[in-house]
Amino acid sequence: MDLGIEDRQDELEWKKYSYYSVDVDFTQDDKAKEIELCSFGRPHMRAFHCSWWSFFIAFFIWFAISPLLSEISEDLGLTKQEIWTSSIAGVGGTIAVRFVVGPLCDKFGARVLFAVMLCGASIPTAMTGLINSASGLIILRGFIGLAGGTFVTCQYWTSRMFTKEVVGTANALVGGWGNLGASVTQIVMGSFLFPVFKTAFDNDAEMAWRTVSIVPAVIAFATGVIVYKISDDSPKGNYSELRVHGNMKEVSTWQSFWVACADFNTWLLFIQYACCFGVELTMNNAAALYFRDVFGQSTESAGAIASIFGWMNLFARGAGGVLSDSLNESMGMRGRLLAQFVLLLGEGIAVLIFATTDTLAGAVVVLVLFSLFVQAAEGSSYGIVPYVNPPYMGSVTGIVGAGGNVGAVVFGLCFRELNYRKAFTIMGSCVLASSVLSAFIFIKGYSNIRTKEEMEVDKETGDVLGPKPKLQVNTTSKKLNGVV
Repeated sequence: MDLGIEDRQDELEWKKYSYYSVDVDFTQDDKAKEIELCSFGRPHMRAFHCSWWSFFIAFFIWFAISPLLSEISEDLGLTKQEIWTSSIAGVGGTIAVRFVVGPLCDKFGARVLFAVMLCGASIPTAMTGLINSASGLIILRGFIGLAGGTFVTCQYWTSRMFTKEVVGTANALVGGWGNLGASVTQIVMGSFLFPVFKTAFDNDAEMAWRTVSIVPAVIAFATGVIVYKISDDSPKGNYSELRVHGNMKEVSTWQSFWVACADFNTWLLFIQYACCFGVELTMNNAAALYFRDVFGQSTESAGAIASIFGWMNLFARGAGGVLSDSLNESMGMRGRLLAQFVLLLGEGIAVLIFATTDTLAGAVVVLVLFSLFVQAAEGSSYGIVPYVNPPYMGSVTGIVGAGGNVGAVVFGLCFRELNYRKAFTIMGSCVLASSVLSAFIFIKGYSNIRTKEEMEVDKETGDVLGPKPKLQVNTTSKKLNGVV
């Protein structure tokens, strides 16, 4: 089969693999055009599964301490303000990490950075038992927040492996399944491991919470090492290999960062992500405390109920990505932006309803609806991000991702200083306001909420090539003649 001039030129490039297990698009740097969930083949699907699993473990250790906070508070005599300050430190410490990791992804790739952050965050996680004061808890959670930076590597990795047509779904699935770690940790740490360790120490709750975090710390360190060994940075190979063979330009991290900062769309998505992922991070810290304080649930029961919010990640974030990709196919970028608007609007309404629900059963039902919209909005957000500035995708990903943590800090301050109802009302109102920002996102060459016209755009550089042709050339193939 004649693959055309571009594909024959492509054959002259060095590639690590001579055959891909999925259909790829040569015009998009050999990115996969499909997601085969049951495949573990390198490089595309191996990176997909390593990405969500690594992010899952990162979330697990990031919030492993959350279901234990009521016990820690009682043993150390901490106030509500001190507990919330520690939670703010946990998500706030990640802001700088995400800003830094974004441009580093453009230079080093996701695989190496995933390993560094997982292994690094596992150390303070294992040291949880050494804290004896509020300041110790705040500092410890700040360092554990390093794990939160893995969101950037998670989204960058799949954006590097999958085409623009399916990247919304790919990003949403790995992000959602990774976020599930926060829910699983509520059950595993609060409702399983804590009681087991408590029994092992003759019902000594303090010894239980001081030792139980060693388990997730060991798992996180091992995950970091294994992922580094068994995966690839990009479809064509690791960044270090591509540079050796002259197939990859050197990237300036400063240039990458400042170009991303100069794009107004980056900051609009920053605010919107603050109002969806920031809400999720806040709920990861607040949910168990809320159901214990307001509805009188035990530590174990409150942790189990709180985990419902995160369990929706199993499919809700993915559903947001699928919706974004589907509307993009029929309406272009305008469809992705409309999906973003509707999901944020629904989220804001659900938060306000949750704030006024006074029964336990009603609160649980609304929590499910609330969670569905939150996570679907996260999925639709990262269906848009890869289009903003493709050559500097890592920096854009990092800045927008940092928005989630900024939102968590702002909302966390509300919960620290106000009663639950007022805090939820403010949070819901902010989300409603953020939905309107979708009307002001204009990405060069693509349609928007106000106009339907789309141009032909180079999907790797973002350059506008001219009017969009009616017929598209098939550039899909699994077979390659690259050098192994």
